[in-house]
Amino acid sequence: MVGSYSDILKKVMQGEAVVITAEEVAELVLSGESSRLSEVDVVTTATRAVMSGTYAVLSFPVAKQASFLRAKSVWINGIAAQVGPCPNENLGVLDLIVLGTAHSQDRQNYGGGHLFRDLVERKKVHVEVETDDGRRLQADVGLDEMPYARLFASRHAFKNYSAFVNAGAEPVGTIFHSRGFAPHCREATFSGCGRINPLKNDPLLESIGIGTRILMNGAEGYVLGTGTRSSKERPNLSGFADMHQMVPELMGGFVTSAGPECICSWAVAIPVISKTILEEIARPDRGIALPVNDVNSRTVIGQADYGDVWTDVDLEVEFEPENCSGCTACLVEEACPMRAVKSEGGKICRDGALCFHCGLCTTVCLSAVFSCRLGAVQLKRDGAAVRSIPVVLRQSDRLRAEKLAAELKRRILDGTFKMTEPVGRI
Repeated sequence: MVGSYSDILKKVMQGEAVVITAEEVAELVLSGESSRLSEVDVVTTATRAVMSGTYAVLSFPVAKQASFLRAKSVWINGIAAQVGPCPNENLGVLDLIVLGTAHSQDRQNYGGGHLFRDLVERKKVHVEVETDDGRRLQADVGLDEMPYARLFASRHAFKNYSAFVNAGAEPVGTIFHSRGFAPHCREATFSGCGRINPLKNDPLLESIGIGTRILMNGAEGYVLGTGTRSSKERPNLSGFADMHQMVPELMGGFVTSAGPECICSWAVAIPVISKTILEEIARPDRGIALPVNDVNSRTVIGQADYGDVWTDVDLEVEFEPENCSGCTACLVEEACPMRAVKSEGGKICRDGALCFHCGLCTTVCLSAVFSCRLGAVQLKRDGAAVRSIPVVLRQSDRLRAEKLAAELKRRILDGTFKMTEPVGRI
């Protein structure tokens, strides 16, 4: 039954609330038990994807007091940081902003997303400082030596994103593909977790608002409001969380043919406080629009739906190293956007904690080492099917998103995550 926010929070605190994941909602619908949704109080949702609108604000000491007046320029693992806003005169302390899409000047295919994950993994990072008087200082610093380290979202968790094709006559390098994008609409990529995405379940932002507590990369954080390029039809969110509590496996860098990008994960609890939310949690992937864009012009050339890419597919890429034929040069090692595959001495291995399950490996491997059903975009115009375009790369990881939604459910039920009513609507 639809309830008020305060009543639902009270039931949660008393251990009487019915809390289920968005995937469990789908299972009820598929089993013909949609009527039971009226008993649900809270639905946990999540998304994990390449999210360009990410930046970190870091503040930490790098030298003794009076070692330098001000920092003019700073690089962390070769990535240029924006110095400020506070100058911290003679304190030896840096205030920095680092973009998730920034690229290292001396580390190939290394960007802000890789740096953020390295920090959360408690790896030391190399900091170079150019002072205002032209001197150079260096230091190796870890996250635990950074009193302030927060990750911010300027644009995350779109209600639904897009699929991309290259309608041109030549291959294209783009952030929406990890190789040259094949021409003539021969292949498709996409982003968005479909039915389990937070804003799909609360499209009118009735329960999500300013101050809503969330999980960002596994750490508790808060919604700040809507993000850049947010609209009524395609809302997205801005927010932040403390990096010290984040989980490395839920974040990282993702290499595209235009350079490194940044991966982030969100989990949001949606209390069922309106009939709209009750209706939306039951909406299947087939009922969620997936616009198809020409990557050259970013214009919509047709429509599909998330059922094309998330129904009757595999969320996980199967890895069978015994099938490796020992190619002289491993095409998967070269193509993997996570650099999760290594080939040495005729043997191939995969870092399961790093793998994004994007599926690109299945399209380039010359043997049957990797397998995964990725689906195909069914391009339609004016409601009529035009062509089927195979998906070759997913820029969203629904497998870990589902796990994150389940983790949020667990924390709510055991009392370690306290849901908060927004302090304002957005």
